[in-house]
Amino acid sequence: MKWDPRKYTQFSSHRDRPFFDLTARIQADAPRRVVDLGCGPGTLTAALAARWPEARVTGVDSSAEMVEQAGALEGAPANLEFVRGGIEEWEPQPGTDVVVSNAALQWVPGHQDLMRRWAKQLDAGAWLAVQVPGNFGAPSHALMRELAASAAWSDKLDGVLRHADAVDEPEDYLGLLTEAGFDADVWETSYSQVLQGEDPVLEWVRGTALRPVIAALDPEDFGRFEAEYAALLREAYPQHAWGTVFPFRRIFMVGRKQG
Repeated sequence: MKWDPRKYTQFSSHRDRPFFDLTARIQADAPRRVVDLGCGPGTLTAALAARWPEARVTGVDSSAEMVEQAGALEGAPANLEFVRGGIEEWEPQPGTDVVVSNAALQWVPGHQDLMRRWAKQLDAGAWLAVQVPGNFGAPSHALMRELAASAAWSDKLDGVLRHADAVDEPEDYLGLLTEAGFDADVWETSYSQVLQGEDPVLEWVRGTALRPVIAALDPEDFGRFEAEYAALLREAYPQHAWGTVFPFRRIFMVGRKQG
């Protein structure tokens, strides 16, 4: 699946806020290695490098487009690097004291097992901080899945979209981290985002949730699918004179390994 860094960063003020809400809870003083899994275009990873200038900070992403843009960041700190790689294959190196994954693990089936593996591999005192969207039941996602499953599209889009079980509930993640030996802090936040412009919710999902559909359909078919989906979104998210409200629920978890 191909990513578009420019489209992804279109709503950066809204997309970036959960990252800082997540990482503010990490109380590591002088980490040796810091890893950002699913780093995207790298601007947020650079904030980690600036926060911990003595640490070796690595951003990891499976998208060649994202890693290329991240590697071209102007004024990047000297302690920052980016590598291309899948989250599924990543393992912590010795001295990895902070692992961050912001809005990425929802794309990885069975990511809970990965988190358990990382928890076992990390040293005592290491921090694991993860944020995943909790809005798979929202109209933006439910309508997309319903349209993809309709008679007109099911043949071409069967199995393309993840379902409502792409992430767990907060209490499940709390149990996972606690049972893995972490002091855990798990919470959720619903952001009442106000988006501007024509069809802003469609523009938002073009950068994320709609990417698998874009990859699965040829341009003509995608144009038809998008037109049908856009009409559904306009009804679900009415436009006001001052903007369109796009509520977005997110699930956060931060833990420090005991021992």
